[in-house]
Amino acid sequence: MNWQTGPIRDASRAGDYGRVIELARTRLRMTQTQLGESLGLSQSAVSRLEKRGTSAYSMGILAAASAHLGIPPTLMGLADSRPQGRSNGDNVDRRRFLVGAVAAATTPTLAALPADADNTDGRAASLRLSTSAYRRLDGSNPSRDLVEPVHAHMRLIQTVTRAAAEEQRPRLAAVGSEAAGLAGWLSWDMGDFGSARTWYGSAIKAARAAGDPLLTAYQTGSLAQFEAHAGNAVQALNLTGRARQALAERCPAVAGAWLSSVEALAHAAGGHRRDADKALTASRAAAEALPEEPPPWPWVFTFDPVKVAACRVACGARLGLPEWALSDDVDALATGHAKQRALLVLDIAAGHLAGGRIEAAFALASRALDTGLQYRSGRIVARARAVRRCFTTAAPPKVVRDFDERLHGVYL
Repeated sequence: MNWQTGPIRDASRAGDYGRVIELARTRLRMTQTQLGESLGLSQSAVSRLEKRGTSAYSMGILAAASAHLGIPPTLMGLADSRPQGRSNGDNVDRRRFLVGAVAAATTPTLAALPADADNTDGRAASLRLSTSAYRRLDGSNPSRDLVEPVHAHMRLIQTVTRAAAEEQRPRLAAVGSEAAGLAGWLSWDMGDFGSARTWYGSAIKAARAAGDPLLTAYQTGSLAQFEAHAGNAVQALNLTGRARQALAERCPAVAGAWLSSVEALAHAAGGHRRDADKALTASRAAAEALPEEPPPWPWVFTFDPVKVAACRVACGARLGLPEWALSDDVDALATGHAKQRALLVLDIAAGHLAGGRIEAAFALASRALDTGLQYRSGRIVARARAVRRCFTTAAPPKVVRDFDERLHGVYL
């Protein structure tokens, strides 16, 4: 196919990437439903995507469509990520299903610590800046490459805190809490659940030592989210309740919206659809009412209806509800960085599997697994294995056998 002439080129030059997708799809004699199954979207979502015109697009969706339809990335407004001057054996990004710019809503902000004066001679601010830098790097680097530097950073914070004057320690404890929470996330991503629980527990203790109810609620909610994803529904709900108790009557709107989404995940882990739906409804209503401004510390990531849509997909996968897991919201796939999107795609794959669409399910799961192997993420690989366990048959089709072959050789 000649991509450099005719209507496709003209649509690309105008920035109408939905039209580019439509023209490429029709030339390949592919229906909107078929394309949607490959991208984890419904037919109506693909229709809206193709009619978006020159509006803003999700880079992740454009990259996925480009890879599936064979469209040169430059025609989709994307940088060509093919390696230049590299041998075939180099570990570079050759297949970029989940590439593109990280959604602006998920970029960490360097929100200031509470407004009281920094009485640590700037040490708390400097240490916290390093934590934020490591958090940014997590979006584009394997957790295994970051875990040792973060642990060394934690040791430095502990050393500085021990040597500090008594009145300086609460502020440094808050900095330590944030770093411990990041260490917990890295352990979770590596599939080391025991270390993740230890670090999250340390983060909660440090937040309490700092005397900060908001930080305590945030770290407790983070542990609740971890337990919900791990399938421990009762523990996740108990932790969410403790997070709300820490805030008492002074609960910021973003905290309430986020904690409702965590409760939804916990209810889904326990198999309670009605309760999960109720919590999702509350979370979306709260998210839609949030002011358009940076979230308060320690919420370094924004929380919005797109995040709730992604949470609904995750709940649907755990409840075996295709109507939830198959997102009708194109922007839901833009949430988070590549590793987070890979987990979301695996949830969508589980939705296809629950709906009996085997080929689409394992095509998506295979692409998500690519990301898991690229970043050496134990969490992604474990989730891919969980999706595979949901499908049992004496004679699996070729797409499943190919997926099995790849999984059998994975050791992280």
